[in-house]
Amino acid sequence: MKQDYAEVNGIRMYYEIHGEEHGGLPLVLIHGGGSTIESTFRTVLPLLAQAHKVVALELQAHGRTSDRDAPESFEQDADDVAGLLKHLGITKANILGFSNGGTTTLQFAIRHLGLTYRIIVISANYQREGMVPGFFEGMPNATLNDMPADLQKDFLKVNPDKNLLKIMFEKDRNRMIHFKDIEDRLLQSIRVPVLLISGDHDVVLPEHILKMSRVIPNAQLVILPGTHGAFMVAKPGSRLPEITVDLIEEFLRE
Repeated sequence: MKQDYAEVNGIRMYYEIHGEEHGGLPLVLIHGGGSTIESTFRTVLPLLAQAHKVVALELQAHGRTSDRDAPESFEQDADDVAGLLKHLGITKANILGFSNGGTTTLQFAIRHLGLTYRIIVISANYQREGMVPGFFEGMPNATLNDMPADLQKDFLKVNPDKNLLKIMFEKDRNRMIHFKDIEDRLLQSIRVPVLLISGDHDVVLPEHILKMSRVIPNAQLVILPGTHGAFMVAKPGSRLPEITVDLIEEFLRE
């Protein structure tokens, strides 16, 4: 594994490269909100790196990546990912994003279609109506105490500054408070194959993922059993992470 930083659009972006021995197009992993590479991908990354060169990164204010004096946005995150790829000399890649990283992946395909070969969008919404009832209503009152303890622990493991943890949480929260729907016409402009994956008891409604699959021209849809991201996390006796990776691999081989 290679670990390094890149100066991208005014931030110092942390990234890792796994499976460098593999040829073909790289697979880029974009973590969820409030997360690090490890907290989102610790189980599936080693499996994906068995067959792909994998580029995993941390976005603005997350984990080991620095912040900028500006709010977070999915558009800016997409531009930062594109900047990293250009820094690495990558001219085309497969992009996989989970949760907020999935929304960033949609923006990446909209804004940087020339860099995009295929995308995998996991447990992400493109409209406010796509989230479970009460999600957006409760966001203005959310505090750091509402952030899952495991995510806090994973952040502090790679960046022990508790003030930066608080800043990241508040920027993530504010982005969701001000979330604006992505227009259907923009999703319709994504002219690459798309795989949508979500859980049947996710924070993103299954009906919304189905709707998204009908708006995007070349989309496939998989609904797996479980809550938000549960099918990517190792649990005793569960083969769901391996099944999830198998579905991703089959999509990338098509």
